[in-house]
Amino acid sequence: MTESEQDRLFSEAMAQYAGALARLARGYEADPDLRRDLEQELQVALWQSFAGFDGRCSLSTWVWRVSHNRATSYVLARKRLRGGESIEAIERADEAPSPSDRAEQDQAMALILSIIDRLDPPDRQILLLYLEGVTGAEIADVTGVSSDVAAAKIHRFKAMLTRRFAAAGETR
Repeated sequence: MTESEQDRLFSEAMAQYAGALARLARGYEADPDLRRDLEQELQVALWQSFAGFDGRCSLSTWVWRVSHNRATSYVLARKRLRGGESIEAIERADEAPSPSDRAEQDQAMALILSIIDRLDPPDRQILLLYLEGVTGAEIADVTGVSSDVAAAKIHRFKAMLTRRFAAAGETR
C-alpha cells in the first residue's frame, strides 16, 4: 500500500470515528492529560496499521480492533499503577454512591464511565463498543470473544445499572 493510500484511509477513518476514538480514550483513561496522550497514540497506531489493511474486514471493524488493541496495551502497561476488576467483581463488591446523587444526565454518565474505567481491558472493550452502538457480531469480530460472551457481559452490565438507578428512585 502506498503512503498516499494509507493517508487516505486514515483521513477517512478520522472523519468517521474521531469522536468515537475520543470517547474510547475516555473509557480507558480518566486523567485528561494522559487521555490526550492516549488519543494521539491511538491515531498513530491507526495510521501505521493502514499499511497492512487489506480490506478483508470493514473499515469500522479495523478501526475498532486496532484502537481497542492499542488502548488495551496502554492499560496493561499502566496496570501496575491501577488495577482493574471484572464486571462480576464490581457487581458483587462495589458500593459506590447511589445514582440518586447523580440526577443530571452528565452525572449519570460519569458513574457509568467510572465503572467502565475500573474494568479489566476485555470487559471494558466490550462495553465501550456496545456504548458506541457497534453490533454484537462486530464486537465479537473485534474482541475475539463469542457473541454469546459479549451478550452476557452487556446483559450483566445493564442489569447492574438498572438496579443502581432503580435504587436511586426508591430513595428520593
